[in-house]
Amino acid sequence: MAHDHAAARTSGTSGDAGASHQRRLLMTLGLTGTVFVAEVIGAVVTQSLALLVDAGHMLTDMSVLIASAITAALMRRKPNSSRTWGWARLEVLTAAGGAIVLFVVGVYALVEAGMRLFGGRADAVHDVNLLLFFGVLGLAANLGSIGILASQHKDNMNMGAAFLEVMNDALGSVAVVISALVMMSTGWDGFDAVAGALIAVLMIPRAVGLLRNAVRVLLEETPSGLDLDAVRRHLEHVPHVVAVHDLHASTVATGLPRLTAHVVVERGLSMEQAAQVLHLLQECLREHFPVAIEHTTFQLEPEGYELRNHEEGMHS
Repeated sequence: MAHDHAAARTSGTSGDAGASHQRRLLMTLGLTGTVFVAEVIGAVVTQSLALLVDAGHMLTDMSVLIASAITAALMRRKPNSSRTWGWARLEVLTAAGGAIVLFVVGVYALVEAGMRLFGGRADAVHDVNLLLFFGVLGLAANLGSIGILASQHKDNMNMGAAFLEVMNDALGSVAVVISALVMMSTGWDGFDAVAGALIAVLMIPRAVGLLRNAVRVLLEETPSGLDLDAVRRHLEHVPHVVAVHDLHASTVATGLPRLTAHVVVERGLSMEQAAQVLHLLQECLREHFPVAIEHTTFQLEPEGYELRNHEEGMHS
């Protein structure tokens, strides 16, 4: 059995990236927390559903950002004998938790909007000018957070979840501003509930998409974009390789796909030939597919090995 991975090459840069992630997340958390307090006060004063939902969304942002910052700190810790992948998988759990909370807030907003629009509840906005002020304040903070996270939001699922939260909240703030402007020009308070529903409609699909991606990783599904049948065919064309079986591919965390396989090789290979086969297999997985797999584990088996083991199992 042999394996290959890029930990030695990437450990230096990953620590720097983790520190940068943590710093940016804490800056975003500071902005979001400040505006959250302001929006809660504004929602109580104005009785605006749109502002209340946006404040609830910001509370979700804060919880996800706190979890993301903790995750970024933990992910900087090196693997050990009890956690052989370190804390890498924690980013997936954080993303899944944030997605679930976001989905719940979105569903609540839809229900509340329906009750206000069609349930006979007359919850008028008390101060539209104040609502507009808080909407603009929230939007400014969200744009600041987007600017902080934008350059690194594709680094991993943890940063992606945080960026998605502030993007969604920015859209929510836009809806609050539009709601206030419409009510100021038309006098129809019902548009506040419409805006709240709109924020929810923007939230839910993104929450579902984020949760789906996290579940794919937790279920150890094949990385998106990697065709295992094509991988098998390619590996079986490596010189001295007879067949490939027990082929598995999954993702530990963002940027860390892995693959394992049993590789049947010709009888009588020398150690040098076996080493060359391993080198070609590893090179194939790194360079010939849309998903570059650095961490590979191959078990080389001479022809007849699997059949012989099967027969011994039948006789035992």
